[in-house]
Amino acid sequence: MTATKTQKPEVRHCCAPNCGKVTTSSLKCPICLKQDMNSYFCNSRCFRSSFAMHKAIHKKEGVESYDPFPEFPYAGELRPAYPLTPKKEIPAKVKLPDYAQTGEPISEIKNDRTNKIRVLTADEIKKMRIVCELGREVLDAGAAAVKPGVTTEEIDKIIHEETIKRKAYPSPLNYFNYPKSVCTSVNEVICHGIPDKRPLKDGDIVNLDVSIYKNGFHADLNETYYVGDKAKADKDLVNLVETTRESLDMAIAQVKPGFAFREIGDIIEEHAKKNNVSVVRSYCGHGVNSLFHCQPEVPHYGKNKAIGTCKPGICFTIEPMLNMGTYRDVLWPDNWTSTTEDGKPSAQFEHTLLVTEDGVEVLTARTKRSPGGPIPRIA
Repeated sequence: MTATKTQKPEVRHCCAPNCGKVTTSSLKCPICLKQDMNSYFCNSRCFRSSFAMHKAIHKKEGVESYDPFPEFPYAGELRPAYPLTPKKEIPAKVKLPDYAQTGEPISEIKNDRTNKIRVLTADEIKKMRIVCELGREVLDAGAAAVKPGVTTEEIDKIIHEETIKRKAYPSPLNYFNYPKSVCTSVNEVICHGIPDKRPLKDGDIVNLDVSIYKNGFHADLNETYYVGDKAKADKDLVNLVETTRESLDMAIAQVKPGFAFREIGDIIEEHAKKNNVSVVRSYCGHGVNSLFHCQPEVPHYGKNKAIGTCKPGICFTIEPMLNMGTYRDVLWPDNWTSTTEDGKPSAQFEHTLLVTEDGVEVLTARTKRSPGGPIPRIA
């Protein structure tokens, strides 16, 4: 006699990004219901408190995409293109960081009170090497799709799937309620751009900021890519991107035991000034290990007062953001997208680094197969 296969009950998670708990509630978003989507919420409080973020997935009748902030005084030509796709699912086999369901990284918040810079053990370093190698593979997979006509949401889908394929978690997803699996920063966006429906255009630049979590550790890396031949033919744009790339390489070259974190900004700012670009001051590099962001803080501008020196076993990032015009930034109403105040382009590059006994190891280094890479400056 053959057994009859029983159907597993549906597992519902509250769609509020600051909740995410399993729920038996039947409360659904009425707008999603009309658009053939099922979005469950624990209760009316969860629904009301998260609606400002949740509504980003709602379509508007008669239009393919729309600007959700039409009254906002944008600095440049870029506009967000909503609706966003709903939050992507994570398979049960993937180990989650502590913020994956609630959006609140409790372990980071507790660690910030200690102000200590962590030195990793040999076993922890081994895990960092593994996750960083996988992070490079994921970034390269996303970068291979960069071309005119491709939307940043399509790149987000690739990044998400490639991360899950490696049984890893995309670290940005629901980190302080960030809605996507990667940050895609186009043209004047300095950092934390949210992937959306806007197709990339010939002449754009786009930064892909990839972070993944596996075996209890995070990798963090990003690169800026030229979109089409028009971008590579723009003298000022090439100067910006290549100066940013070079400034990261120059800073990394000086890292060794005893090197002060504050000196990194001096190196980057000196090279930026020589090439007539500015250094963003609002965002910095950081420690990375079992925590996504932790001590040390690594400012990229000169004459900063960062605390601490490099010691063998410390993992941290350097991720300079350089702007063609002013270093000042403005924040979009989505509370994530940071752009230049004057609307001029911005570029960024990032590596996760390990301080060794006699220097530094770039854990997220490019391979011979990595898309992108430096191009000659235009005379």
